Amino acid sequence: MLTLEKVNSWYGEAQVLHNVELNVQEGEIVALFGRNGVGKSTTLRSIMGLIPPLCKGKITFKDENILGLPPYQIANKGIGFVPEDRRIFPYLTLKKNLDTGKKTSKYTSSTKVKWDYQEVFKVFPKLEALQNSLGKNLSGGEQQMLTIARTLMGNPELLILDEPSEGLAPLIARDVINLVLRLKKEYGLSILIVEQFSPRVLEYADRCYVMDMGEIVFEGISKEFKENIKLQQKLLGV
Repeated sequence: MLTLEKVNSWYGEAQVLHNVELNVQEGEIVALFGRNGVGKSTTLRSIMGLIPPLCKGKITFKDENILGLPPYQIANKGIGFVPEDRRIFPYLTLKKNLDTGKKTSKYTSSTKVKWDYQEVFKVFPKLEALQNSLGKNLSGGEQQMLTIARTLMGNPELLILDEPSEGLAPLIARDVINLVLRLKKEYGLSILIVEQFSPRVLEYADRCYVMDMGEIVFEGISKEFKENIKLQQKLLGV
């Protein structure tokens, strides 16, 4: 579904990614782990065509090279991106924020489930009671749920999440991760999730990658990485 081949990315003259290779198959959860500042978010920005960085290599989605396309075209092809900083509209209601994620029928992917208010509130029941609340009045966990729900309103075939548990209290972070895992189990959504490290994500991911200094230093099935505590300590310090 999504394949990165020898992707190199720069901010100005500083090279951040070095020959990154990564793939997500249809129906998979793939995790990308790594310490702060190793290039995980740059990898996602490269996929989504966000500038900076300057990116070279090949990024294929559903057999089409999307490298160099503007972000709106990439989104219209069926990739939904949940940014780390959430980017909700503080002075719009929760429901209006959801509306901003909708696409016209011309760009709606042929997914099994058509996401609308009813479907979103089924997965995120807490949001239904808050639908008339302004974005700025939501808690961090509620804002994160809203950001994911807003992305789903565009009916993506692939969901990409940049550290969805970042800045959340442990119990709230657990709830958010559990909701993301439901999207694969109950809706068959393909997911690429970036975290510094998450045992919960590792437990349910089909495969995982570890990044360090802009390079992929581990690639394999999640069970293999889960059982290798020494490797976890070496690559992630956990």
